[in-house]
Amino acid sequence: MKEIETYSHTEILEQYKTVRLHSEEICRPLEIEDYVVQPIVDVSPPKWHLGHTTWFFETFILVPNWADYKVFNSEYNFVFNSYYETVGARVVRTDRGNLSRPSVADVYRYRTYVDDQMQKYLINENLSDEIISLLELGLSHEQQHQELLLSDIKYILGHNPLFPAYSEKPFFQELRSPNEGFTMMREGIYEIGFNGKGFSFDNESQRHKMYLEDYEISNTLVTNAEYLDFIESGAYSDFRHWHSEGWEWVKEQNANSPLYWHFIDDKWMYYTLNGLKEIDLSEPVCHISFYEASAYASWKGMRLPTEAEWEAASDFFDWGERWEWTGSAYLPYPGYKKEAGAIGEYNGKFMINQMVLRGASVATPKNHSRKTYRNFFHPRLRWQFTGIRLVK
Repeated sequence: MKEIETYSHTEILEQYKTVRLHSEEICRPLEIEDYVVQPIVDVSPPKWHLGHTTWFFETFILVPNWADYKVFNSEYNFVFNSYYETVGARVVRTDRGNLSRPSVADVYRYRTYVDDQMQKYLINENLSDEIISLLELGLSHEQQHQELLLSDIKYILGHNPLFPAYSEKPFFQELRSPNEGFTMMREGIYEIGFNGKGFSFDNESQRHKMYLEDYEISNTLVTNAEYLDFIESGAYSDFRHWHSEGWEWVKEQNANSPLYWHFIDDKWMYYTLNGLKEIDLSEPVCHISFYEASAYASWKGMRLPTEAEWEAASDFFDWGERWEWTGSAYLPYPGYKKEAGAIGEYNGKFMINQMVLRGASVATPKNHSRKTYRNFFHPRLRWQFTGIRLVK
């Protein structure tokens, strides 16, 4: 059973300030025009992320729990609500890029106002375990959006015909695993799911036992060089490696390489947050859909791990460079119970038509990863920092 950790008011406030500031640091290299762009439905404008994460604290902590709080702008509930039906109407997701108002300056004023009020509330009020849990959820929610911010910014700039750099400084340090080969995992009963102190999302509970057969899991992620072999073998035009739905996706998208790969002057180039670069063949392949990950595994005569296999073996290999696709559908654990009210909409309502990813990525904020974390996306999506680990 998960235990609530005890924090002082000062520790809570410092944690709050650190997380909130990091969102703004991510946006600092942007031009004002970058804040409102929405190229596709899955990508939200940076301005919206800044407003939505602020709305979360205002809506779920300040409004219901602090009698002295005055809402910054009553229209912002409509503008910055994401998918919470319980909380009321909201802007259609596809229309977030049409929000020229509120302005970027207005959104930063909103953040300043809510942060000032949150700091007063956190210092002056007696915080119950329920409020601390809500605060932890809000901070983890913002960290999720920090990773989405980087993914969305990369998509926005990476689909600009000029391929502008987000930053001239190296932004990520790739973490190469020194151990090659496969780890053998013996058949047996393994415990899966979160247990102990600290924060976790509700979809990581309840901890339960899983029987697993013998399997071998790769100690390293599939590299660009290995994936290039897949491309050059003609696998994108060979239906035998693809799920039926994946094959339809290949034809509809005219897919022939990972997202951000461009064949220019007889060389494979790759858009990075530092601009367009020649592909580093030793890096783990990135921005791969589940369809592509599964097809690659089939081409190699292997498969993707289940999420239980991944978690059971995770202490034996390095992880954290890429979100790793698993072969598991996103479903509730045995004994899972959805929370009442709006908070219950956070994870449970998405447990259909999604596949689980495990680990973390180079874009994941510090202290926002654990081996029980269950990320999830539709199989077609690849704008996140996703990669491939194989099982045989």
